[in-house]
Amino acid sequence: MDKNIKASFDISDGNSGETPDYVPDRPIVLVGLMGVGKTTVGRRLAKRLGLDFVDADEEIEQAAGLTVEEIFSRFGEDYFRDGERRVIARLMEGERQVIATGGGAFMNPETRALILENALSIWLDADLDTLVKRVARRNTRPLLKSGDPAKILADLAAVRNPVYATAHIHVMGNDSPHEITVEKIIEALQR
Repeated sequence: MDKNIKASFDISDGNSGETPDYVPDRPIVLVGLMGVGKTTVGRRLAKRLGLDFVDADEEIEQAAGLTVEEIFSRFGEDYFRDGERRVIARLMEGERQVIATGGGAFMNPETRALILENALSIWLDADLDTLVKRVARRNTRPLLKSGDPAKILADLAAVRNPVYATAHIHVMGNDSPHEITVEKIIEALQR
């Protein structure tokens, strides 16, 4: 697949669940706001493609011996983002795999350039109502601790969505089952 490809897909109904004919020869990196399903979709996508899956936040937690929430509260967001950048750079050096990033990772210009140059980036997107409903299920989101989640997510989307739009592929998931999102990604990979 040409690394300059841009594709956008809305979610409809899924396909057969067969293994795709084409699997990219580089890492697949999922980007998007918190709650969009990067980890869940990433695990399912990796399984369908026969690739390993890694969650960058889990890697950061293992390296630090702390949860993301603990890193934010003890050291601040800048410290977390610096560690995140280093972990993603290390993951990009590894074998072909599916990588789920934290919602803010793609905002770092250095990380974004690395991903755009060396991976196939996929922006998973969903409407605000879906995101609010999903993030309400977990209380471990550091950026949502200081106010109204709907307002915070709307503000984040206003700033981040134009940057996420630079990803190679855009998949709109909304409130559809994650397996349908996986099917749409696989459709995009086949093109």
